[in-house]
Amino acid sequence: MRKKILNLSILYFLFNIAVAQYNSINFSDALSETPLYPIPKEMSFEEYQDMNRRMSQALLWSSIPIPGITHYYAGDVKKAKKLFYIGLGGFVCFTVGALSQENAEWPENKDNYFIQNIGQENERWFEKIPSNVHISESGEELVHYNLKEIQKESAGGGEFLMLAGIAIILGDLVYDRIVGLRLIEQKRDKVRFKYGQKLNLSFHPRISPIKNGIGLSLKFNFG
Repeated sequence: MRKKILNLSILYFLFNIAVAQYNSINFSDALSETPLYPIPKEMSFEEYQDMNRRMSQALLWSSIPIPGITHYYAGDVKKAKKLFYIGLGGFVCFTVGALSQENAEWPENKDNYFIQNIGQENERWFEKIPSNVHISESGEELVHYNLKEIQKESAGGGEFLMLAGIAIILGDLVYDRIVGLRLIEQKRDKVRFKYGQKLNLSFHPRISPIKNGIGLSLKFNFG
C-alpha cells in the first residue's frame, strides 16, 4: 500500500515538473513585458487583469501541486481558499491514516491463520479458508484450505483514511485545474466581448506626396 502511494506521488511530482518545463520552453512570454495600449476609462483594474490573464501562466501555476492555486491566479481568491482548506483536510486524513498504520497489529486469534516467517521482519499471515472436506480411510476428517494473505489490522481504519485523503487531494487538484482554467477563459471572453462592442473603427486615406504613394490608416476609439 505504501509503495503504491509513494509511486503515485513520484509520478505526480514528475508530471508537474514536465508540465512546468514544457510551459517554460513553449510559452516564453511568461516573463516578457506586455505592450502598453490605450484602455477605456470605464474599464476597472479587475477587468483589466481578467483581460490579460494568460493560459500559459495559468498552466504554469497549476503545475504546482497546491490546491486552489489555479483559482487564485484566476482571481477567485474566495474559492481558492476553500479548495486549499479542502486539500488540507485530505492531507490531514492521509497523515492520520498513515500514523495509525504504523500502530497496526496482527490478529490476536492465530488459530485461523497460517503464519510464515513468524517473528521475523518479513513475517506474513494467511487466512485459512476451507475449500474441501473429506473423510480419510481411518475415519479422520480432513479439511483443505485456500490461503488468502492479510495485512496487519489497524483499529483506527488507517487504510481507509489514507485512501480517502488521496481521493480528496486528487479530486481537489483536478477540480481546481479544470474549473480554474475554464474560469480564466470565461472572464477573459466576458471583458473582451464587453469592450469589443464599444470599439468604433474608421478608415482614413493617406496621401504622401513626398514618397509619391497612397495608403490607408486604421483608427479605432471607444465610443
